[in-house]
Amino acid sequence: MTTTTKASLLAELAPILGASGLLVGEQVQSRAATFWDNTPMRAKALLRPSSVDELCACLRLCHAARQTVVPLGGNTGLAEGTAATADDIVLSLERLNQIEQIDTVSQTVTVQAGVVLQCLHEQLAAQHWVFPVDLGARGSCTLGGMMATNAGGFGVLVHGMMRAQVLGLEVVLADGSLLSSMHGYLKNNSGYDLKQLFIGSEGTLGVISRAVLRIKPMLGGRTSALLGVARFEQVCELLQCMQRGSGLSAFEVMWPSFWELNTGEYSSLKSPLAGKHNFYVLLECQADSQAGADSACTSALEAAFAQGLLQDAVIARSMAEAQGLWAIREAYEAEQKRFAKVYGFDVSLRIADMQRFATDLDKRLKQVQPSIYLSVYGHLADGNLHLIIGSNPPLPETHAVEEAVYQTLALFGGSISAEHGVGLEKKPWLQLTRNKNELHWMRQIKQLFDPHHLLNPGKIFDRDS
Repeated sequence: MTTTTKASLLAELAPILGASGLLVGEQVQSRAATFWDNTPMRAKALLRPSSVDELCACLRLCHAARQTVVPLGGNTGLAEGTAATADDIVLSLERLNQIEQIDTVSQTVTVQAGVVLQCLHEQLAAQHWVFPVDLGARGSCTLGGMMATNAGGFGVLVHGMMRAQVLGLEVVLADGSLLSSMHGYLKNNSGYDLKQLFIGSEGTLGVISRAVLRIKPMLGGRTSALLGVARFEQVCELLQCMQRGSGLSAFEVMWPSFWELNTGEYSSLKSPLAGKHNFYVLLECQADSQAGADSACTSALEAAFAQGLLQDAVIARSMAEAQGLWAIREAYEAEQKRFAKVYGFDVSLRIADMQRFATDLDKRLKQVQPSIYLSVYGHLADGNLHLIIGSNPPLPETHAVEEAVYQTLALFGGSISAEHGVGLEKKPWLQLTRNKNELHWMRQIKQLFDPHHLLNPGKIFDRDS
């Protein structure tokens, strides 16, 4: 029996993966480290298994050689959750990209982890079904990565986060063994729900390979509207108003800092509203038919106007108009043009605290650098805010900005991560969100599933913790 070592590992992986499944040297460096920049990827090798059997074999050999492995999905995360060193091996799930079964009777879809979200949306739409999670990065993010980070997106207030969509899960553990709970039904109270440990674990406990996900019948009507609102208290009242019978499926709020940046001189997008407002709300209503969606949305907005909750509104009358409204919400080019350095944050806190948090944070950031720019927007209804912080000139280091954000957030009892996980970027601030006892048991779970700390090393916890 041969013993796999780090020296012999690549030679033993080669016949398992084939020439297209094992990339080294320039083949690795030609890839970007993340979706968001062109920094060359660093890794000893990039593994691209095309089957679950190959995935198991790869991890079995890496475990025997005590080789660290960084799992990779669409690489669109914002917390350095897929950062690798030259000593790590990167494990890409991109070839595990099959939609295996669409079961409209059970209302489920069985998928491999490398399926791109947009591909799933398109295949389901052809049969008049939908997967209820949608993200701005839909054209690149993969379902495995979305499960590993428990992604949220636009429709959380109605459908819940990724965790709520997973009925069954298949995971390859650090030692290459397969843990399969590929159940396709909603209710299963027969003992511990092990799959939940891996959803949101950022690839530190196991590598998600396949899943059974919930799908829903496609509704025939969808109406989007953009609103101008004067006060944050009215934004909160408006949310409640729209939740009463309008079929509300999305409720996005943009502070003027975000709106003016993305409809101003640095952007090709223009505001469809005539005046300026203190808050901008982009919402979506769904119903069985387009006429029903239009009617429900219009009736709810009329009620909101009657209550004095709105200053102005634009209702999209076509798909093109709706896409134009959502393009502003999903825009990010203007910040790249205007600022020498951009910092992004993804946090959550009580809805009632959001405006005070934004105001207090802006004051604290101005103490770091008077010219710093805070852009605020988010899903709001699920407690999630996104922060874009731009600086000219760039700050010499990011710690002062991170400290301002997270220490201010801690005063409101918020979470340092709403959608993108902890990774490397948020690890130093984890104790602001989790208490000592929680951290202790999280480490115990890591030790149980990955005692040699080989999977996504250094993420969430230090390698030697």
